[in-house]
Amino acid sequence: MIDISKRSYSGAILKFALFLTLARVALLPVFLVVYLFYPQMGLSLVAMPYVLLGILLLCELSDIFDGVVARRSKQVTNLGKVLDPMADSIVRLSILLTFTQGIVKLPLLLVLIFVFRDAVISTLRTLCALSGTALAARWSGKVKAVLQAVAIFMILILMIPYSMGLIDLEALRNASFYVVLLTALYTLFSGIEYIYVHRSAIRIAFVSQP
Repeated sequence: MIDISKRSYSGAILKFALFLTLARVALLPVFLVVYLFYPQMGLSLVAMPYVLLGILLLCELSDIFDGVVARRSKQVTNLGKVLDPMADSIVRLSILLTFTQGIVKLPLLLVLIFVFRDAVISTLRTLCALSGTALAARWSGKVKAVLQAVAIFMILILMIPYSMGLIDLEALRNASFYVVLLTALYTLFSGIEYIYVHRSAIRIAFVSQP
């Protein structure tokens, strides 16, 4: 006999975990609008970095809590394994792309390194999956994700002294550039390392294609 209450509880946990994942993506437009249109919203330059930090903190906490809930309830699903990293990539890459505009003005080509790396790895994973091989995640990829989050936090923290007139715009942009450059270099390394470790499976997947 099926335990209805247990099944309902498991379903509720899955829905809550999915809600947290989708909530991160839903918060993204709020971040973009506040960063790009804070004057039109009646928000001061001094207050803007704190609001953005609060939004980003909510996104990162939802990511952590989402994983904890799923693991402790033993409700880690294939859907969750796909949606969770996808939501992380969407949020972080979108924020970095947004920073190519407005105050920070990161070079677009620099930020496209992150987009290119994720696109290549996602394509290779899909190609191998179609051939019946699942490519395991690497620690370098997890470190890459953490570094991207840290880089975004650091840029927002640098905006605080800028908003108070303690550093000028050039100093803010230069510091942001070097923070993201270091992160981009590690992102490239993580992509190369991932391809190298899985080179045999990738080669087989290419050969097996009709």
